[in-house]
Amino acid sequence: QVQLVESGGGLVQAGGSLRLSCAASGRTSRSYTMGWFRQAPGKEREFAAAISWSGGNTYYADSVKGRFTISRDNAKNTVYLQMNSLKPEDTAVYYCAAAYAYYSDTVYYTAKDYSYWGQGTQVTVSS
Repeated sequence: QVQLVESGGGLVQAGGSLRLSCAASGRTSRSYTMGWFRQAPGKEREFAAAISWSGGNTYYADSVKGRFTISRDNAKNTVYLQMNSLKPEDTAVYYCAAAYAYYSDTVYYTAKDYSYWGQGTQVTVSS
């Protein structure tokens, strides 16, 4: 089992930045691809970014590409999402997720591939 706890959400003006963190605990000795998803009110959960367990491969949704950067520190069992140039449409609850990956550069971008989820952190971008 893996437990995930997100932090770093909050209220920010359009054009601002936030950095989300996701701390993992439990069976973190295994190799996990990590992802960030988000869910806006009245909408389905959508993929934002993912990173392989080696850190060598990343993948982004078109809506965040060039503005968001995912990274990880395996020594700290933590994954980050740096969000720049935020827009009101980025307002959502952001969820961290983990998926076991056999290969070091595997990334997943669909929710069904992820087995473990955090509780989410609210990000609100005002116009």
